[in-house]
Amino acid sequence: MDHFERIAEKLDAYGLDAMLLTQEANRLYASGFHSAGTDGMALVTRRGNYYFTDSRYTEAAARHVKHAKIDEARPGRGYVTLLNEVIAAEGLETVGFEDAYMTVADYELYRKNLHCTLKPAAALLAELRQVKDVEEQAAMVAAQRIAERALEDILREIRPGVTEKEIAARLQYLMLHYGAEDMSFDPIVVSGPNGSLPHGVPSGKEIRSGEFVTMDFGCIYQGYCSDMTRTVAVGSVTEEMRTVYETVLRAQAAGIAAAAAGVTGREVDGAARRVIEDAGYGPYFGHSFGHGVGVEIHESPNASPRNETPLPAGAVISAEPGIYLPGKLGVRIEDVIVLKDGGCTDITLAPKELIVL
Repeated sequence: MDHFERIAEKLDAYGLDAMLLTQEANRLYASGFHSAGTDGMALVTRRGNYYFTDSRYTEAAARHVKHAKIDEARPGRGYVTLLNEVIAAEGLETVGFEDAYMTVADYELYRKNLHCTLKPAAALLAELRQVKDVEEQAAMVAAQRIAERALEDILREIRPGVTEKEIAARLQYLMLHYGAEDMSFDPIVVSGPNGSLPHGVPSGKEIRSGEFVTMDFGCIYQGYCSDMTRTVAVGSVTEEMRTVYETVLRAQAAGIAAAAAGVTGREVDGAARRVIEDAGYGPYFGHSFGHGVGVEIHESPNASPRNETPLPAGAVISAEPGIYLPGKLGVRIEDVIVLKDGGCTDITLAPKELIVL
């Protein structure tokens, strides 16, 4: 899938003759083709689309990029030359660039050498990427199903004596085995007192009976990310553990019930946060309720206390409240939801009741 046409339709609204895409995720969004880092660029104009890369990717680009002219950058005819050829041929005067991503060095290079005016326009892609179309949503559902199959398998492997690193490694293997292209991010697997670290790094710590194990993981399928967190107990749970878990689960349900197109991110976050605060755990929920998910694992829009902008229909966001008691335990439960008029659809099917292995 590609989105060249959607980008071209927005050029007039942003006062642009063309949009230059050098950032990895935006190139993927536009072209449907992934190349690493800065190894390529796309240019979208009113008359056509262009994808430039070097010899390492030209053959692959030719296989995957369907609605753009592909050209190869090489010594003596680099990216600046390729861009200036299109600028001259199409009479481009104002070209948008990704001010939120482009380095100062690259900006100065293009500002001095391109025969056009560069205009900050990262907002154009941010606006488009907030709303997922049917194909994008289907890819994200497929990525979610892969992650859920991995979860189903890994629950049979969690037991005392297994390390956090071993569980993290197995999750990655299982997702690749079931069809993932890559990981959305390095899996988080933390247990016992390490669970109070929201983004803790899997360690050599062995899982023990009577502990929680929190697993935050996701994979990429057709360029799009999944994201989920499940917290399970091993052996037994204390009354405190059960109380914390049930509080997080009720908070997540409240946030999901409040989530809908036209509701602000602050309102969604607030619905979940009130449940945690009313239970006396307010100081131990430090992050937001959720973030946008798409070709990047964190993108707009966010369901956070700072976002007072209404969320659009078609936005895909995580739903992940948590409680973290320092040095003691942590619980996070995360689904991914698609916003629509009047509510949302939860695309995560994995069970959420407290599991004691």
